[in-house]
Amino acid sequence: MPLPIVAIIGRPNVGKSTLFNRLVGKKLALVDDRPGVTRDRREGEASLLGLDFRIVDTAGFEDEDPQSLPGRMRMQTQAAVDEADAALFLFDARAGVVPLDEEIARWLRNSDTPVILIGNKAEGKAGESGLLEAYALGLGEPIPFSAEHGEGLVDLFEALRPHIEKAEEEYADEEDDGEDGRQGPLKLAIVGRPNAGKSTLVNKMLGEERMITGPEAGITRDSIAIEWEWKDKEGGAHPVRLIDTAGLRRRAKVEDKLERLSAADTQRAIDFAEVVVLLLDATRGLEAQDLRIASQVIDEGRALIVAVSKWDVAENAPALFQGIRAALDEGLSQVKGLPLITVSGFSGRGIDQLLEAAFEIRDAWSRRIGTGELNRWFERAIEANPPPAPGGRRIKLRYLTQARTRPPTFILFGTRVDQLPESYRRYLINGIRRELGFGGVPVRLTVRAPKNPFGAA
Repeated sequence: MPLPIVAIIGRPNVGKSTLFNRLVGKKLALVDDRPGVTRDRREGEASLLGLDFRIVDTAGFEDEDPQSLPGRMRMQTQAAVDEADAALFLFDARAGVVPLDEEIARWLRNSDTPVILIGNKAEGKAGESGLLEAYALGLGEPIPFSAEHGEGLVDLFEALRPHIEKAEEEYADEEDDGEDGRQGPLKLAIVGRPNAGKSTLVNKMLGEERMITGPEAGITRDSIAIEWEWKDKEGGAHPVRLIDTAGLRRRAKVEDKLERLSAADTQRAIDFAEVVVLLLDATRGLEAQDLRIASQVIDEGRALIVAVSKWDVAENAPALFQGIRAALDEGLSQVKGLPLITVSGFSGRGIDQLLEAAFEIRDAWSRRIGTGELNRWFERAIEANPPPAPGGRRIKLRYLTQARTRPPTFILFGTRVDQLPESYRRYLINGIRRELGFGGVPVRLTVRAPKNPFGAA
């Protein structure tokens, strides 16, 4: 899906390229005190508190003959705004509004592109009068900002978020219309301790001896990716990129250089995967190293399934299953309810159930909740359990937004949120997972407080 496009516009030398560099996280655009350094449109991939979009840096808007170089630069700027999903109009808050700012505002008011007004160089109080003047431009409330120092990013996020979300929904609808909305191949990695039966299970899935197996631990050294197609019970075909990995031992026991490289390769496979299957050995049960591997997968933000292999030779199977279930819920309390499936690489038991669970958990991992639905749930959650008031001062929670998927990441806005107890954050995360369809996938929640020195306290 293409990224939403945001264009930066303004007269020369108001800080457009500085803002561009800050949003892309690197100095791609030349910055100089001299006006007119930027001539062509420059594009880069930007991220703002989890919002991902394509940012376009434009030349300074000048009132010149269209045939002159500045005039042609202005035409490029106009084209960039026409193509954008939102435009950031920068003016110099310290210099105040000048006639060219007013001309740009007149043009933007006639444009169909949503405009966010930003008063740059507003550090301290030197930009207050310029911010007040900017209301006369007819483009709404200006955001006090400092591209140089990164002040005002939260307020910019709040202003930009609805336009990005709307564009994402439109792009997703177009993609669904053209390609029936299906995702690409499921990237599925099989990980676990040495000799847990990973390669045997992969061979059974593929229906051939694709991987070398044997009683010796550590036969597999490289992560092997295999393009495969799983056929469900109804005969539907689902593409899978299956990754078999080297066994992971406790780091203190890894002495051989080759084994260290294999462990690093397995880590890269986890980073690459969408869903990770942690394979346990039924003859050994759940061990501390298994929990360490599971935590590593969750910390990377990947969807996790726990499968118990060699189930056909398990002793006292019902008690073993219940014991593993209880130990997982206690040891991985941040993702209670992980799928737990029993399989056999020899008989093929549980393979279809494992693949069904993998596709389902990828859907949950990729799930996006609309802002309206999310905040209706959020209001009910804080009404049922209001946040505490440390020191007698109330923590005010304003709203919740989903910044990204894969893994689901949410940002909570409010006042004094830095004092929000971890137990309350956990309450919200558990509610999101339990009530909004995220199941056993890792959910991330960060808190933000607006920093607007000119806003109401």
